[in-house]
Amino acid sequence: MTSLEIVKQYYACFNNKDWAGMLALLHPEVRHEPNQGEPRIGIELFTEFLKHMDESYEETLMDMFFFAEPTDERVAVEFVVNGIYKKGEEGLPEAHNQTYILPAAAFLGLKDGKISRVTTYYNLPLWIQLVSE
Repeated sequence: MTSLEIVKQYYACFNNKDWAGMLALLHPEVRHEPNQGEPRIGIELFTEFLKHMDESYEETLMDMFFFAEPTDERVAVEFVVNGIYKKGEEGLPEAHNQTYILPAAAFLGLKDGKISRVTTYYNLPLWIQLVSE
């Protein structure tokens, strides 16, 4: 399977809420670089992150565009997050099932046929504005 196919499968699992399927595509020492905060290293920390996200947000990714480079080691994806903010977090607005539509992007690295890095970017001030309205 090519890197592009692996990443497309990863995001299909995300949209289907198939967390086990997502985790199966990750390298054991995956590096997760979130938009805010410190990187997480390893599947255990990524699993905790997924659990937290599942409790706090209901998200589906739409309008996905994938970009691969010739060495088959990196893939970029641009998408729109269609979400519901279910559970508030410290330092963020109170949650009461606000909906939001937010553009975002991710950059993924692959090693040994597994996703070894996930870096995600979005506009946090815009998200805060959307859930505060």
